Amino acid sequence: MLASVNYLFPNDLHIHWSLMIVMYPYITGLVAGAFIVSSLYHVFGKEEFRPIARLSLLTSLAFLVVATCPLLLHLGHPERALNIMITPHTTSAMAGFGFLYSIYMIILVLEVWLVFRIDIIEQARGTTGWRRRGYQLLALGVYDTSPEARALDHKVVTVLAAIGIPAACMLHGYVGFLFGGIKANPWWSTPLMPIIFLFSAVVSGIAALIIFYQVAMKVRGEEIDQPCISALARWLWLFMIISVSLELLEIISLAYERAEEWEVISELITHQLSFSYISLQMIIGALIPFILLMTTVLLDRFLHPRVRNSLTFIAGTLLLIQVMAMRWNVVIGGQIFSKSFRGFRDYHPHFLEREGVLPAILLVIIPCVLLYLFHRVVPMFGKRTDLSQG
Repeated sequence: MLASVNYLFPNDLHIHWSLMIVMYPYITGLVAGAFIVSSLYHVFGKEEFRPIARLSLLTSLAFLVVATCPLLLHLGHPERALNIMITPHTTSAMAGFGFLYSIYMIILVLEVWLVFRIDIIEQARGTTGWRRRGYQLLALGVYDTSPEARALDHKVVTVLAAIGIPAACMLHGYVGFLFGGIKANPWWSTPLMPIIFLFSAVVSGIAALIIFYQVAMKVRGEEIDQPCISALARWLWLFMIISVSLELLEIISLAYERAEEWEVISELITHQLSFSYISLQMIIGALIPFILLMTTVLLDRFLHPRVRNSLTFIAGTLLLIQVMAMRWNVVIGGQIFSKSFRGFRDYHPHFLEREGVLPAILLVIIPCVLLYLFHRVVPMFGKRTDLSQG
């Protein structure tokens, strides 16, 4: 731990929101971004996303299952978490997460069940033993596979997906609202904060789907659907441009106003966060993916499929790093400078502590394992992704 520099108040020496509070918006961003991709297919009829329609839904569910874990690891008394539900306080910004999370979980679970209902019924009829009983339990006693039932499922899924879009946006936009509402911190207190968090969430969700889809196809020995990858690259490039532009506009606005807080923020960006903000977030995580995606989108017709897939994969990986760096710079960076505006704290997470690096890595690995287990139960890449068809 390096020594803090310049003047700090005696009660202002420590950073209280640690790495777990960085992981929380990162994971919820993946939830929202993946769900929005699935809604582009189910609601807006983007047929190019058919190959990943199921993958995107299950990815959203897998990350949503662990979305509360960073907060529980951060709490000194995690057993008190349910107090949000037992004794609700409707005016509490923190309690708002409990309400939004519960509503979104219900919507997502219902949509997942309807999308995979036919496959569950077929497995319940075609398996034996404990597997059969498990699938019968998942079927909830509903075995109607008629064209009319499938058409009804398709309509309900469309409605749930339409409702889920604002629910997903609220789930993650609320995180930005939470930071933006802290007026005492000039690095956070901006109306752009919820919007920046939301667009960067979509970026991370699309980037994760690109990586998961290509890895899955490689492992399964199947060909990658090129129209799907091209569409993902186009949408990723669009949302990345919007997200990074908003991040730059925030800094440009602060620099142009040159209020008293700019003195400490400029020092923060150019020194304390010089690597994570300038090098990692803006150059490695934004400029390089911008060039790669621009090449992929504008020269799509002239690129070999392997080149297109590789460029998109690299860009997606770098953008996942960019979004993580953005979360770090906002959460940790906003706490590095002191309330006196004349000093800086220092923060380095340990590896094995409760809020350290290893738990953060596990929080990313666990959803990937869950995604594999989901695929073992129901097919993510089956032919029946359109409920209105047999």
